[in-house]
Amino acid sequence: MNKITVFTPTFNRGYLMNKLFYSLNSQTNKHFEWLIVDDGSIDQTGELVETFKEQADFEIRYFYQQNGGKHRAINHGLDLARGELFFIVDSDDSLTDDAIEKIFNNYSGIAFDNSFAGIAFNKGFSKKRIVGETFEGTYIDCDNLHRGKSNILGDKAEVYRTDILKSIKFPEIDGENFMSEVVLWNEVARRGYKLRWFNDIIYFCDYLEDGLTKNSEKILFNNPVAHQMMTKELLQIDFSLKRKFGMIYNYHKIRNQRIKQTAINLEQPLILVYMVVMMARIRKIVKRVKNE
Repeated sequence: MNKITVFTPTFNRGYLMNKLFYSLNSQTNKHFEWLIVDDGSIDQTGELVETFKEQADFEIRYFYQQNGGKHRAINHGLDLARGELFFIVDSDDSLTDDAIEKIFNNYSGIAFDNSFAGIAFNKGFSKKRIVGETFEGTYIDCDNLHRGKSNILGDKAEVYRTDILKSIKFPEIDGENFMSEVVLWNEVARRGYKLRWFNDIIYFCDYLEDGLTKNSEKILFNNPVAHQMMTKELLQIDFSLKRKFGMIYNYHKIRNQRIKQTAINLEQPLILVYMVVMMARIRKIVKRVKNE
């Protein structure tokens, strides 16, 4: 198999990239390239990458673009990628020493099956503490739209075939600089592709105060079209009704609009959205009374 593209979009995160570099430099399998797209940083990221190149025994490629958001950086990275597989690793995260080796070994079992778009693994806060939830057993085959009933919940470390992602890419909305990855992952599923999900942690993450996750409500409010698209896509996944109701209410709360408008935007029955919002408000009142 041709090499893997480990892709890192970054924006003013030079001070955090050492951890990721050292984890890549410690890989037991070095058959990969590290492709970095700098999304308009004004720190010393470029200079830091040059020092990485001097120390690395694997290929590092760095490109700079005007700030446009992570999804535009990923689209750019897909145009530049040389690997058969495309693995997004954020600049503040790191990998286990055997991550690339596990990708190679496990992908070999499906490499010639065109019904698969790739493979996925767990992310973890540590070697034994996973992000989200997982299933029992070694692996499960399913697409992104049907991961909920298999208890594949939370952020995962997806490794996709580069050619499939290149043929789809993220939509780019004028005036907005955010687009959730679920929009792309669900479109891959709608085109008939599934993933093989493995129950190993190969990716360590840390949600920082200045990151996308910590600032999610502000980011979603400032990107209304992307927020709408993301929520509609999340509602397409076979999550529990309780989880979906939470998604509807969170969208309504962030948008701070009339219930009717939320129902229209999410293409949900008005009576359902009304019920979800009223139930959430009642729970808040009951909780406040109990705390008094």
